[in-house]
Amino acid sequence: MPVTVSTSPFLGQPVRRVLAILGTGIVVMLADTDAGSVITAAQSGAQWGYRLLLLQVILMPILYLVQELTVRLGLVTGCGHGELILRRFGRGWAWFSVATLAVACVGALVSELSGLAGVGLLFGIPRWVTMVAVIGGLVTIVWTASYRSVEWTAIAFGSFELAFVWIAWQAHPDGAALLHGLTQAPLGDPAYLYLVTANIGAVIMPWMVFYQQSAVVEKRLRPEHLTAARWEIAGGAVLTQIVMIGVLVATAATIGRTNPDTPLETVQQISDTLTPFLGQQLGRVVFACGMTGAALVATIVVSLTGAWGVGEVAGYRRSLADHPLEAPWFYGIFTACLIFAGVLVSSGANLVALSVGVQVLNALLLPIVLGFLFMLARSALPDPYRLGGAYAALVGGAIFATAAFGVYSAIAGIFG
Repeated sequence: MPVTVSTSPFLGQPVRRVLAILGTGIVVMLADTDAGSVITAAQSGAQWGYRLLLLQVILMPILYLVQELTVRLGLVTGCGHGELILRRFGRGWAWFSVATLAVACVGALVSELSGLAGVGLLFGIPRWVTMVAVIGGLVTIVWTASYRSVEWTAIAFGSFELAFVWIAWQAHPDGAALLHGLTQAPLGDPAYLYLVTANIGAVIMPWMVFYQQSAVVEKRLRPEHLTAARWEIAGGAVLTQIVMIGVLVATAATIGRTNPDTPLETVQQISDTLTPFLGQQLGRVVFACGMTGAALVATIVVSLTGAWGVGEVAGYRRSLADHPLEAPWFYGIFTACLIFAGVLVSSGANLVALSVGVQVLNALLLPIVLGFLFMLARSALPDPYRLGGAYAALVGGAIFATAAFGVYSAIAGIFG
C-alpha cells in the first residue's frame, strides 16, 4: 500500500507523486524575492517607513492570479509561454514577447549579480572576483546537473531568505506606528509613486511567467496536477511577500524610525540598517546569507528563463536533459547572459539605484506580458480550463489595474 498524504489538497496522492509535482512554484516564488526585491523593500522602509506595507499585502492575491494562469497554460497545453504565443499569434508577436523577456532578464541578472557583488564587498572581496566565482559555479551546476537537481539546489539557496523574517522579528517594530503606516499613502508624491512602481515590478515580474510555464513543461506535469500546483503557488505567494514584508519592516523599524526619508546608497548601508539588533558580525553574516540566497535562486531562474524563452521561438533544443553538445544554443545563451550581466556589474555602477531601476522597468513591461497571458488564458485553453465568466472579469480587472497603475506610477515618479 502506498503511503498517502493526509492533507486535503493532496488527499490520496502518493508522497513521491506529490514531491515530484512540487518545486516549480516554490522556486519561482523564492526567486521572486530576489536581490532587487530585497533592495527595493529596504529602500521603501528607509524612505517611507510602513507606508508601503499595505501594498505588499495587496500584491499577494495578484501574484497568485498571474502565476495560476501561467501554470494552467503550461499544464494543459504542454507548451512554454513563448511557444504558445508563436502558435496563437504568429512569429512576429512571439519575437516581440521574447524581446521584452530578454530586456527583463538582462535587467534582472544585473540586479541579482549586483546584490551578490554587494555581499562580496561587505567582506572586502572585489566585484570581479565575486562575479567569476558566482558565474563559474552556476555554469558548472547547470551544465552538469538534471533539472530536478537544479531545482532543489535553487530551493536550498532560496531558503536562506527566511533570515530576513527573523531580522524583522528582532527589530521589534512599533505596533502603533505600523498600523498608522498602513493607512498612509501619499500618492501625490512622485518619490513615493516611484517606489510604488518599483515594488509592483519587484513582485510581478515578466520572467516569472515564462519560467514557470516552461518549467512545468520541462517536468512533464499534466492537467491532473493543477490542484496541487495551485496550492503550491498560493503558499509561495504568501511566503515571498512575508520575506518582502520582513525586509521592509526591519528597515522601517530602524532607519525609517530614527532617520526617516534617508535613501540607501549601498548594500553595506542596507546591511547595517537591517542588523543593528544582532551585533555587527552576526548581523553581517545573517544578512549575507539572506541576500546571497535571494540572488542565487533568482540568478538560476532568470538565466534559464532567457535560454528557454528564446528557444521556444527559435526552435532549438532547450532541455536540461540534453547534454551541452546536444543543445549548444540553450547552454550558450544561458552562459552568455550571465557573463554579459557580470561584466556590467563589474563596471562600478551604483548597485542600489540600479536594482531599484530594474524593478521600475519590470513594471513598465507588465502590460505586454500580462496582456499576452490574459489573451492566451481566454483563447488557448479548452473547456473546462479556459478562463471565463465572472472569474475572467475578476482576473482581467486585477491585471489591468496592476499594469495600468504600475505604468502610471512609473511615469509620475520619473517625470512628476
